Amino acid sequence: MSSSTVYRGRFAPSPTGPLHFGSLVAAVGSYLDAKHHHGTWLVRMEDLDTPRCIPGAANNILRTLEAFGLHSDEAVLYQSRRTAAYEEALVKLQASGTLYPCCCTRKEIADSAMNGIEGPVYPGTCRNGIPAGREGRAWRVRTGNQPIEFDDALQGRITQHLESDIGDFVVKRADGLFAYQLAVVVDDAFQHITHIVRGADLLASTPRQIHLQHLLGLPVPHYMHLPIAVNEDGEKLSKQTLADPVDASLPVTTLLHVLDFLQQEPPAEFARGDVKSVLEWAVQHWDTTALRGVHTLPAHIQRL
Repeated sequence: MSSSTVYRGRFAPSPTGPLHFGSLVAAVGSYLDAKHHHGTWLVRMEDLDTPRCIPGAANNILRTLEAFGLHSDEAVLYQSRRTAAYEEALVKLQASGTLYPCCCTRKEIADSAMNGIEGPVYPGTCRNGIPAGREGRAWRVRTGNQPIEFDDALQGRITQHLESDIGDFVVKRADGLFAYQLAVVVDDAFQHITHIVRGADLLASTPRQIHLQHLLGLPVPHYMHLPIAVNEDGEKLSKQTLADPVDASLPVTTLLHVLDFLQQEPPAEFARGDVKSVLEWAVQHWDTTALRGVHTLPAHIQRL
């Protein structure tokens, strides 16, 4: 990337609990990539799914990030305060004829759908109108089977056929909440995000987001999906798999483990250093070439 290119990156956690090792990997990776390219790094709190958000979790996440020297360069954006922007995007999609109401329940879809890359593929039941006597519960965006393609900085060329792999997907849920796919696209454009560095667990979501970016006339950022940290059973570290919270009382030790996972090989003497020195070294020496082909967490770190 040339020095004249403006780089704006972000880390966007959901406040459904404290940060775990896997989410810290994403935070550090996105921070290092932004700062290595002399860019701006933002924190966005994706607190739109209010039933899953835990009171106090957002502040806890921000305090944890600060303990590791990770400070947002601009004010933290909260999705819960952005519903008017998502509604505006929904109206634009409706006006273009790309949205339709859907009355189907999850059970109905599961009973009639083929499995795709992320579970049941919506079979298009309501695509040409809601069956008589039913009411729309959610809003879906139409997809096509022309390939959505993009070049990921680590994973290479990615191709997905949305209609057969995913199906028409929800952008406003039956409970009235806006879906992640729409909100993230609107907010990335609003914050002028140019580069998205996040975990490879979100790789399959990216074509849906690119589809929405095209429909809404929004720019498509550059993407880099980092290797996923997993537990001893091979499961992604997450709140659902009961991943332990990050130990912010030992920030240097934990930060060095993150850098080891990211294949950055920090000097051993940093074990006696401070967070600021470790981060400065990591920014200067950030190298993603060693990450290609890395998919899981090394065994000695899995139990952290």
